[in-house]
Amino acid sequence: MVGRRSRQANITPDMLLRAYSIGMFPMAESADDPEIFWVEPDLRGILPLETFHVSKSLAKVVRQKPFDIRFDTAFEAVMAACAQPADDRPSTWINDTIKSLYATLHRMGHAHSVEAWDGEELVGGLYGVSLGSAFFGESMFSRATNSSKICLVHLVERLKTRGFTLLDTQFTTEHLKTFGAIDLPKDEYAKLLEAAVAGPTLAF
Repeated sequence: MVGRRSRQANITPDMLLRAYSIGMFPMAESADDPEIFWVEPDLRGILPLETFHVSKSLAKVVRQKPFDIRFDTAFEAVMAACAQPADDRPSTWINDTIKSLYATLHRMGHAHSVEAWDGEELVGGLYGVSLGSAFFGESMFSRATNSSKICLVHLVERLKTRGFTLLDTQFTTEHLKTFGAIDLPKDEYAKLLEAAVAGPTLAF
């Protein structure tokens, strides 16, 4: 499933963006592991924007607007929540090095968050990296029913509006497949990626 794993120290934000541009991304073995390794899956998950699917039940919930959806107001808090263990994931791959790198990318305008708020409580969200017309989804969390799903719906709406062409999910899961996520062989993904990163980074 993973085409390349290589450890490297002293990764800079610019190196990280370069890695994304050629189809690689970093992970850690666990939140407590200080090292990072590069991942290049043989099958790459994407969520085609033009065929993004929302079930009737979820669409109804979205229309009810149960949460205040905000963008880029609490990026580091979203990352911290994604890094916390949950019932369905006792450990995560987001370590302190990754948190620091992506916080810098956020300040550079290359990393973004979508947030679900209930009053002043952050109850769900997701974050990812933008480069060219590509958005690379990294992780999401949910502390209230449907909160992360609604964030994903708003992310896709925003990407479509802004002219993005690629929503990368790294891998597919049964959950993402319900929205239309598919696997692409590495060479097919590389063609989409090359076209998406060829131009200037779109405004998120």
